[in-house]
Amino acid sequence: MPVRFDGRVAVVTGAGSGLGRSHALLLASRGARVVVNDLGGAVDGSGRSNTAADRVVAEIEASGGTAAANYDSVSDPAGAERLVAGALERFGRLDILVNNAGILRDKTFAKMELADFRAVVDVHLLGAVYCTRAAWPHMKERNYGRIVMTSSGAGLYGNFGQSNYGAAKMALVGLMNVVKLEGAKNGILVNTVAPIAATRMTEELMPKHALPHLKSEYVSAAVAYLCSDVCQVSGHVISAGAGYFARTQMMEGQGVFIEDGAAADPDAVAAAYDRISDLSHATPFASAPEYIDKVLGRFA
Repeated sequence: MPVRFDGRVAVVTGAGSGLGRSHALLLASRGARVVVNDLGGAVDGSGRSNTAADRVVAEIEASGGTAAANYDSVSDPAGAERLVAGALERFGRLDILVNNAGILRDKTFAKMELADFRAVVDVHLLGAVYCTRAAWPHMKERNYGRIVMTSSGAGLYGNFGQSNYGAAKMALVGLMNVVKLEGAKNGILVNTVAPIAATRMTEELMPKHALPHLKSEYVSAAVAYLCSDVCQVSGHVISAGAGYFARTQMMEGQGVFIEDGAAADPDAVAAAYDRISDLSHATPFASAPEYIDKVLGRFA
């Protein structure tokens, strides 16, 4: 069975260009009614315009789909509330939320103004928090929801000059890890995509010879799957780009128990550090209690 979204309503933030536009077009082409949110600002978040969102809505409608525009900033809690309220008013429901909106203000950590750090966190992290919080009660009431966060290799692995962006992107994984647990009993699945694509935000950072392969559509394929009824996983981080798809996860090594608690001093840690840092037998944990059970299970 093909992945379809007939009868579903999706909100995609930052959907006026790049990845968000691609996500919105794909969801609409497969039957979803889509709310296209975009402030219409520059890459650094300055300025605003209705043009970007309106253009994508026009594209969707020209292809026979159904869409509505929203111009609110997701970094404003009231704006996120209006976004969700508008989707409910126009289409009567909300099934899918793709938290994609973002800005860039790159600079080395030592030279970065705190205002620029805060601005990036406000859009990427708090924007996702505000939109998810606004959508949550409606998804919970219907016992159905698909939420996709947007992380990045800069957050998962680091990237020079992007401490604000990387911090926000890794924080989104932490947000997912908690709300996946809290939404499980109400059928709300929460996953994350880590894109590799050439957009107006990233094009200058990518190798020129690779640009033709870094199409947003490749990332959107993973996002659409995670938004679908076919998807039954929650808490997954999927790297996607250039035709490459892979799950990534925080792992923990086998670890070392220094049996005599009194001897667990810095010298003991130094002596055992090669074994402590060995990841050859690393395993994942589904939740913090599972991790704690490993540590405390030997005392049961």
